[in-house]
Amino acid sequence: MFRRRFRMNKPLFLRIVERISNEVPYFQQRRNAHGRNGLSALQKCTAAIRMLAYGQSGDTYDEYLRLGDSTSRLCLANFTDAIIELFGNEYLRKPTAEDLQRLLDVGEVRGFPGMIGSIDCMHWEWKNCPTAWKGQFTRGSGKPTIVLEAVASQDLWIWHAFFGLPGTLNDINVLDRSPVFDDILHGRAPKVKFKVNNHTYRMAYYLTDGIYPNWSTFIQSIPLPQGPKAEKFAEKQESARKDVERAFGVLQSRFAIVKNPALQWDKEKIGKIMRTCVILHNMIVENERHGYAQIDTSEFESGESSRTSRVTRRESIHVGDMLGMRREVRDPEKHARLKADLMENIWQKFGDEDE
Repeated sequence: MFRRRFRMNKPLFLRIVERISNEVPYFQQRRNAHGRNGLSALQKCTAAIRMLAYGQSGDTYDEYLRLGDSTSRLCLANFTDAIIELFGNEYLRKPTAEDLQRLLDVGEVRGFPGMIGSIDCMHWEWKNCPTAWKGQFTRGSGKPTIVLEAVASQDLWIWHAFFGLPGTLNDINVLDRSPVFDDILHGRAPKVKFKVNNHTYRMAYYLTDGIYPNWSTFIQSIPLPQGPKAEKFAEKQESARKDVERAFGVLQSRFAIVKNPALQWDKEKIGKIMRTCVILHNMIVENERHGYAQIDTSEFESGESSRTSRVTRRESIHVGDMLGMRREVRDPEKHARLKADLMENIWQKFGDEDE
């Protein structure tokens, strides 16, 4: 029952409450002028988590938690600030070299050496969007929305979350403004090297849907596959790309505040709520990962011989190299060659499944 109502296991919730109450003065219990104890950290955190989990207004829990509407909303605002400050660096981090190696191993087992996740965008409706901004945030005759761009891996961990752009933008416009490749362009990301079909590549890639451009860092499906090889590739690519769709679905079902129209007026507060939900989602994924269906990568742990993907530390690059790196990220010829090699690799690995 606790897991259903709080969206997480009790030990994890108590760990969050303890850390917040120790380090954030707002959540520490104090005595008032009468000498009575004020609200406890448990009450305040429960109010915030319930508002995130059920997406309801602040006065829904006034009888259960003895909190007024304005106090509940204040708890939520302080809770989001505390979660981002205390847990953001760990649970919204870029993949480290160890993380990348694990993601590459999982991708290789699934038939996609060099793949480190799938990327897509999600729209969150903004009910109380100011009238002056409605044209900016509304596409067509729909409702105003705010866009979240995310990268997710097979275990539903969200590695990249870029939120706040208006809903009139499509996925390509969001990509143009996104910092998803900044670490690669500035030389901060670890170096990746992998082999497909006896060709060596040095740029990891994401699986995407058809709207994304033909860059060496994106691999799309084939819209009208002709022949068994193309059909098998399209089947495997589309099933693996669903990771990010599943992550969005789990995020929305776990935190109904993200599924329901946003009731806040302040865009900055809405952004903090989304970041908090992503951080809590990743904490729950880490806490419950042992219960998920795992992809077996044990074949790579015994010896390095079978592994075709490697991660090494990247040396710092000069400003002149950034343009070359940008050209390499956007190289359509490399994209076409990699896609052909991946098609061949998947056919060799899974071609006899249907026989």
